[in-house]
Amino acid sequence: MATRQPIRIGVDTGGTFTDFVFERDGRLNLFKVPSTPSDPSLAIQQGLARICAETGSRLDRIEVVHGTTVGTNALLQRKGARVALVTTRGFEDVLVIGRQARPELYNLNAVKPRAVVDDGLRLGVRERVVATGEVLEPLNESDVRKLVRQLKRENVEAVAICLLFSFLHPEHEERIASALSSLDVPLSISSRILPEYREYERTSTVVINAYLQPLMGRYLTRLSGNTKHTKLNLRVMQSSGGSISADVAAVEPVRTILSGPSGGVVGALRAARSAGIQNVITFDMGGTSTDVALCDSGAIRTTNEAVVAGLPVAVSVMDIHTVGAGGGSIARVDEGGSLRVGPESAGADPGPACYGRSLLPTVTDAHVVLGHFGSNSLLGGEFKLHEERALEAITNLARDLSRVSNKRVNVITAAEGVLSVANTNMERALRHISVERGHDPRQFALLPFGGAGGLHAVDLARALRIPMIIAPTAPGALSAVGVLVADVIKDQSRTVMLTHGSKDTTKLAKVFSEMEKEAATVLRAEGFSASRQRHERSLAMRYRGQSFELEIRNITGDLGAEFHRVHRERYGYAQEQSEIEIVNARVRSFGIVEKLAQPKIAFGKNRARGDVYKREDLGAGAKLKTPCIVTEYSATTLIPADCKAQIDDFGNLLIQFK
Repeated sequence: MATRQPIRIGVDTGGTFTDFVFERDGRLNLFKVPSTPSDPSLAIQQGLARICAETGSRLDRIEVVHGTTVGTNALLQRKGARVALVTTRGFEDVLVIGRQARPELYNLNAVKPRAVVDDGLRLGVRERVVATGEVLEPLNESDVRKLVRQLKRENVEAVAICLLFSFLHPEHEERIASALSSLDVPLSISSRILPEYREYERTSTVVINAYLQPLMGRYLTRLSGNTKHTKLNLRVMQSSGGSISADVAAVEPVRTILSGPSGGVVGALRAARSAGIQNVITFDMGGTSTDVALCDSGAIRTTNEAVVAGLPVAVSVMDIHTVGAGGGSIARVDEGGSLRVGPESAGADPGPACYGRSLLPTVTDAHVVLGHFGSNSLLGGEFKLHEERALEAITNLARDLSRVSNKRVNVITAAEGVLSVANTNMERALRHISVERGHDPRQFALLPFGGAGGLHAVDLARALRIPMIIAPTAPGALSAVGVLVADVIKDQSRTVMLTHGSKDTTKLAKVFSEMEKEAATVLRAEGFSASRQRHERSLAMRYRGQSFELEIRNITGDLGAEFHRVHRERYGYAQEQSEIEIVNARVRSFGIVEKLAQPKIAFGKNRARGDVYKREDLGAGAKLKTPCIVTEYSATTLIPADCKAQIDDFGNLLIQFK
């Protein structure tokens, strides 16, 4: 018998496993299936079929929110579409020229990332709009006709249209788009996607969008189905922490390039709130990479100045830092005789040696050799670990280390060395988002998740003097939980260029009103009544003469005083006599989704088999004897002897140093 209420499912695609979370009978159910890197939709379809079989539901009665890595991987591997750029004549090479900032200041041989648009496909048309929005030179229709003919010959798969000052005068872009519609390829138009100034960042963002459009469109079509009876109600997680419809994601895939990691941060904040903690550093260690983010005062930090795969992305994204260190990171001895771990990963196929399909020594194999999993299997016994293969792989690594060091390195020392190097890489990432930005880690809790996060959390917290670790329930599937609970979000921005304190206040009010009306219409069409909508205004401001802005969220009081305060907090000083500019107006609009229940768990004593605890056996208030290992379906937590640990009312495992 089919379920009456639609089942809501969170899906997160990782490098090794694809995670599924769904609510049934008031409790969360989760499971993992091996990822299918060649086509991620195959693993998802397999998982959805399993849920339908277990619940008696149909595909058209399922609501799916998906955290995807399709766009990220395509950008990292440069496997996007054959894309053309149409811009104002004279600005064809803005993507290559970029900014004068050097990514490696002291490297004389640094290589810039390859532009995603070939030289012959960066095309200019005669037109010119000046900084006031006035048309200095009308669009040349002859150039547009030639453009259409040339792009037909080139067989491009997508086109990015980005004219100078189109955010003030979008008509020229719209006319070009109308002419290019005959090509029957996706078009990315800057005045729709990012109507802001800074031509380099805007051009890069729009080009990335076009580069990913065909791939993401095909993927979402394949995943959701194209017949009436099997089409899924599918949403996709954005990089900014909220979901969008699959149709919008197919048109604006640039908003999904940090889709999976952002779901993890949302899930982590949900867990932190249940533990009564507001300041957390999230630490997501999966199979191929580690993502870290800092959240203070219970808020997610976003930025419009992200760089992904060496390219600037100016739409709103979570401020997440990623390093190539995960459970599948491969250990090796480099040319200089040093032990290296990552960024290369064994991934899902063939995977670490202990998966039984390779002899690649990885971080996971080091944990197996050291006995950190507490058993010879993962996923509640569903996934068997081949301990003998892990031992052979790390033994081979120890032999290589012995050869280059001219002294015997045993297998235990080699395994400990692998974990030490991996921890150093991850510690560097944690310092980057905290200490290097003026935050004291001692004022935060560390919230580890992902399948391997709990195995490294205590060592990393000790290194940074973080006083508490919050190991949430179901940590290995927390990203899937996050995408499931995330609200629907629509981000908009407009460049206004106003002087703070000027009498022209009507322009700003009008811009905010227009953006909020547009968002309200979109959210209403998606089923969110006015009572289930929320709109947050913010401003990007700077002192006149500065090159970059600060985002000011509290804009209801003395705006100048608030900007001075935020500037002082960020940079250590304020220029209170300087003139302030309002550069961009931004609106973030929320469609509030129904929240998942977070029931308190029953009280109970701890029950252990030796020094190994099963998470499901631990009730609220249980205090653990350390050292110990806590096992559960989706993850393992390693707790040394110098720690104390107990379970709170919501099932979180709270770890502190003695």
